[in-house]
Parts: sequence; structure tokens; C-alpha cells
Amino acid sequence: MSWYRDRILPHVIEHAASTGPLMKQRERVVPLASGRVLEVGFGTGLNMAYYDRAKVEKVFALDPFMHLPDLAAERVARSGLDVELVRARAEDIPFDDGTFDTVLMTFTLCSLPDPRTALAEIHRVLKTGGRLVFCEHGLAPEPGVRRWQRALNPGWQCISGGCHLDRDVPTLLKGASFGIEGLHMGHIPTIRIVSWNYWGEAPKAE
Repeated sequence: MSWYRDRILPHVIEHAASTGPLMKQRERVVPLASGRVLEVGFGTGLNMAYYDRAKVEKVFALDPFMHLPDLAAERVARSGLDVELVRARAEDIPFDDGTFDTVLMTFTLCSLPDPRTALAEIHRVLKTGGRLVFCEHGLAPEPGVRRWQRALNPGWQCISGGCHLDRDVPTLLKGASFGIEGLHMGHIPTIRIVSWNYWGEAPKAE
């Protein structure tokens, strides 16, 4: 399994995460980031092309596994942004309270081992008035799709690096003291079990 995780899975995730509908979602939300930005789940840098360079001071790219580093480095170089790579888990972010203006997270919450702790850490490192900018797939509104999401979860996690199909994103955000006034949701054109997406801006609530 470690051979699949280390050699095959990064390429599978890169292919799946760079499909047209998911890139359109990134294009919607990444330009909202501004100031000092912490990107949680940097991966291979698929978001780099969508940052607004006029608004961003620096990007801190957090990921516990830097798979396909040459591809990530190429995308960072093309972006023209000041980027610092940080090898760490979202559940244990190595920065002081109130460090960032924006935290960006795209298609990452689904695979975090402990999403509640991770969101609490994100809340902690945001400045007062800071925002979590995000797009995530999650629990669908249709009962039939939910049944499929829950039935397929165990096998799906094995082949996808721990991705959960049915995380309730609004409930997780509210539980971590984020506002959800800027939350949007809807289906995007991809396979039904991952087509229900949540995206927008969640301000830090005290």
C-alpha cells in the first residue's frame, strides 16, 4: 500500500484535481485571497495560476507531503509570487495566533484526518477580521446520493488518500466559529458522488 501511496497516488490525485470543473472552482475562489496567505493542502500548486498578484503579499504553502516537487516548483516559479513551503499538518500549524489575513483551502477538507482540529487551527492563525477562502466537495442534499456517498466511503478512502465523500462542510465551519454568510453551494459537472460543492468566504468569528 505504501508503494501505491508514494508512487501512484500523487499522479492519480494530480489528474483528478486538475479536471476542468475543479479548475473552474479554483478560478472562482483563489483570486479572493489577499495579504499574507496560508494555503492549506498546497499539493502540486494547482492554485498558483489564479492568485491576484496585486493583492497578495506572500503565500505560505502548507502540506505534510510534498509529492511531485518539481511540478510544484515549476508552478511557483511561473506565478511570480513570494512562496514559502511549509511541511506541516493542518491539525498542527506552526505559526503564531493571528498571523494571516487569508487562509485558502481547495478540495482539502475532505482528506484531513481531523477536520475539526484543523479548522480550529485555521481559526487560530487568522487575524481578527481574517477570512477562510475555500471550495470543497461534500455531503449532497439528495438522499439517494447521500446513501451512495456513505456506502462508497470506505473503498473510496483507500484509493483516494483518505478522501471522505460526505463531510458536512457548513456544520464543520460553524463548529469552528466561522461565519457562513459568504457560503455558496451547488452541483458542478463531474461524477455525482463528488459533484455537490461548497465555496466562498468564511469570516473569522470571535
